[in-house]
This record gives sequence, C-alpha cells and structure tokens, in this order.
Amino acid sequence: MQHIPVALDRCIALLAPAIESAILDHQSAIIIDATLGLAGHTSELLERYPELTVIGFDRDLSAIDIAKRRVEKFGSRAIIVHSVYDRIEEVLEEKNISKVDGILFDLGVSSMQLDVADRGFAYSQDAPLDMRMDQSQGISAFDVLMTYDRNSLIRILRNYGEEKFAPRIVDRIIAARDGGKLNSTKNLAEIVKESIPAPARRTGGNPAKRTFQALRIEVNQELEVLQRAIPSALRALAVNGRLVVMSYQSLEDKIVKVEFTKVCTSGTPRGLPIDLPNSAAKYRLIFSSSESASQQEIDLNPRAQSMRLRAVERVAA
Repeated sequence: MQHIPVALDRCIALLAPAIESAILDHQSAIIIDATLGLAGHTSELLERYPELTVIGFDRDLSAIDIAKRRVEKFGSRAIIVHSVYDRIEEVLEEKNISKVDGILFDLGVSSMQLDVADRGFAYSQDAPLDMRMDQSQGISAFDVLMTYDRNSLIRILRNYGEEKFAPRIVDRIIAARDGGKLNSTKNLAEIVKESIPAPARRTGGNPAKRTFQALRIEVNQELEVLQRAIPSALRALAVNGRLVVMSYQSLEDKIVKVEFTKVCTSGTPRGLPIDLPNSAAKYRLIFSSSESASQQEIDLNPRAQSMRLRAVERVAA
C-alpha cells in the first residue's frame, strides 16, 4: 500500500527547532504524533533524529498493526497507543511524562481508511455503511441513518457537511430506510445524487461528498474530540515546544484557528505599553494565518489539495 504523508518536509521543518533544542538541553526529545495512521511522519522523524522518541496515537487498530511493523526497527523509541487523541494528558500521566517537545496532528480520514473499501468511507466504492475509525467500538453510519430522527439528520448534514439540500436528502434517506433499501454506501450515494437538482450536481465534485463527510464526523465525534484535544495538546507542550496541525475542511480549521488565537493573544488591555503581570501570551504563532500545500505536492498527492497548516510555539510556562 503506497502511503504519501502530507507536507512531510514542512512538518518536520516546523518541529525541528523544538526537537533540536530539547536534544541540546537534555540529550533527548519526545514528540507526539496524535494521528499516527501508517506512521509516515513518525518513521521519518525517528529516522532523522536518533535521540527522539515518538508517542503515536491512533484509534484505528488496522492502522496500528501496519504502523507497528513499520516502526519496529526503532525499538523503544516508538511507542504506539490505541487511543483517541483527546486523551493526550491522561496517557502522558500514565507514562510519567510531564511535558513533550512537539505534537503533530494530521486530521481527517486517513488514506488507508479511504482505500479499504469495506470501511465505508468512500462514496466511490460499494461497502457497508460503517465509517468508524475505531471498528472495535461505537455506532456506525448505518446506525445513525437508521435510528436518528429527521431533525437530527438534517442538523448533521447542515452543520458538518454544509449541505444546503439537507432536508431533501434526509427525506429520501428516511423513505429508503423505511422501505429496506438503505444497505450500502452505493445506496446512500445514489439517494444523495437523486436528491440534488441536476444543475447543482454539475459543479463541486461528487454530490455525495458533503453527506459522507457529515456522517463520518458524527460517527467519530471528530469536532467534539478536536475541541477537547487542542487545549490538551497546548497544555502538554514544554516551553519551546511546538504544535503543528493539518486540517482538511473548514470546520476543523476554524476550531484550530480559534484555539490558537486565544492562547497567542495577550490579556493586557489594548493601549498599554507593556504586558500586565501574568497577562502575556504563553504561546506565539509561528506564522500568521495558515499555509496550504504547494501545487507540486498537490500534483504528487491529491489529498493535500484542501490541507491547511497552522503552528504555534510555547514561549512561557
């Protein structure tokens, strides 16, 4: 399975000052890869920095099996945890680690999850309506579609998919489930296509994309988890530590932007010449706004098309 990590060199360049500073100070460094996936970023970081330990989080047991084989040669420097990334502080406490030198988030669905048809993430392949990142627990997309009421389904499609035809799609979904005709990703993709007026189907890519995104976010509680995870990750950073986040849709990026802005803003009222005691920001933006992938990378790795990258550094305890 070919795996091309998004923004690999850029992410390593952003984390490098924190890693190198920690190695200089105490001969070692610890990074968290909060979304381990197939360990593309982790394996490259471990290869480049022999003094580095990476703690990789993932909720997907299939991905963990592959990642373990990939990082096996690094021995105890690669620690893999089956967990959602909002448990960063709990896991560090369990491992008696007080702070880390860097954290990387590569959000959204992984290439492996999209490529394996029976996971149900892809509208282009027929599969069971699953969409769970952790297939060992939780409700599936089928459960959501079969049990949620009309208003709840409309809310999900509008809020998480920004789907303006949500009521029409949901009415057809309910009709299909009542008639026993909602059994697979193919069924769902067809229902969405039939619900959207022909002129609207001619632009914006596959019309099922927004509905599949919305269901995936609901099934995995992605935005709620991220809302908890970013503040937790910020607290876990040592001074001079860096947090790097890649997001792939506006709802994720907005959460990251809001949390970064909050911690990088001084609490001193505007107009005063110096920061009041305990009011200075403890973090700084490494660059303003967000970065996107280069056209060269997008040509090589189409998944990078919608990527937005943000990064902060902790400057005070």
